[in-house]
Amino acid sequence: MLLPSLRFVASCGCRNAGRGFQSQRTHLRQWVLKRGQTTSTLAVETGTAQSAAATVPNAATNRIVGKWLVGCSGLVLGAVVLGGVTRLTESGLSMVDWHLVKEMKPPQSQAEWEAEFAKYQQFPEFKILNHDMTLTEFKFIFYMEWGHRMWGRLVGLAYILPTMYFWRKGYFTRSMKGRVLGLCGFVFFQGLLGWYMVKSGLEEKPESYDIPRVSQYRLASHLGSALLLYCASLWTGLTLMLTPNQFVETRRLTQLRRFAKGTGGLVFLTALSGAFVAGLDAGLVYNSFPKMGDRWIPEDLLAFSPALKNVFENPTTVQFDHRILAISSLAAITGLYFYSRRLLLPRRAKIAIGCLTAMAYTQVALGISTLLLYVPTPLAATHQSGSVALLTFAIWVLAELRRVAK
Repeated sequence: MLLPSLRFVASCGCRNAGRGFQSQRTHLRQWVLKRGQTTSTLAVETGTAQSAAATVPNAATNRIVGKWLVGCSGLVLGAVVLGGVTRLTESGLSMVDWHLVKEMKPPQSQAEWEAEFAKYQQFPEFKILNHDMTLTEFKFIFYMEWGHRMWGRLVGLAYILPTMYFWRKGYFTRSMKGRVLGLCGFVFFQGLLGWYMVKSGLEEKPESYDIPRVSQYRLASHLGSALLLYCASLWTGLTLMLTPNQFVETRRLTQLRRFAKGTGGLVFLTALSGAFVAGLDAGLVYNSFPKMGDRWIPEDLLAFSPALKNVFENPTTVQFDHRILAISSLAAITGLYFYSRRLLLPRRAKIAIGCLTAMAYTQVALGISTLLLYVPTPLAATHQSGSVALLTFAIWVLAELRRVAK
């Protein structure tokens, strides 16, 4: 009896041991399979992450493009300021021809300077206004205009060369490609418009007894196109660089955005009206404030016929309109400031509106001082630069208040 019992126990133990060994092998096989699946999943996820990091454009490349465009807008600002100084020093008609490459090198020898001066003497500005000018005085106004033109070429290179590089690197989206092509084309158009403006001051006008000057219409077009280029570059750059603010959309916020857009448009129009003031030397008439002479509304406000001609060609009307636009801009910006205090805005937006308001009062003070002191060149140049600074803060406010697409 004992022997059969031992055989039965031994056989059962072997069968159980075999089942246990097979169970362990099964668990080991499942663990190996799961381990392989996990490794494969991690490899796929790592590859996906690396692929996403290598995709362009992305947030990092957008910041790079944004900084580039803001830098370009700074160069355009420099061109506007330098152009204003060139206008105030009456240097814009010193270079009587235009060559893209040839004029990049100014006259070097005495003979070259005399030849350039001889060309200038053939045109109305020398014959009527500067007939007693010396060669030394001519060199000053020549270098002023030459510097302005060379700065314009620098602006063109600053737009075109990085555009080619970023395009090749794939930093632009489809919509951004259209924008940068438009900006580069606008730079080229701006250069042609500048020469078209200068030509208007080189033309003989036997029927006119006025001093030679460029057409105020062409001057306003040249300045207006520069301001448009500046605003477009700055706006695009800021929207790429700045993290969008998260707003709770309300009716008051919508009204604030509309108010800010209207105020920005008014600031732009005021700056553009300054081109007509400069083109007609309208700052040299009625050098008093707040009245124009002894009257609130001058007698010769509508001296020209038809009446619409006064808006663009009568120095008195041009100065009067600039005053009205400047005061309206100041009132609108003040209203925007007080209205914004009723809303809960992000810190950056509050700072932008505060800077816009402070610059508006500074600009009005500069304008009044320039008028009362009979337009001294340093103060007038500061006032012209202030108009672009005011426009800069207006663009910043709009960038901070922009609606973000969901």
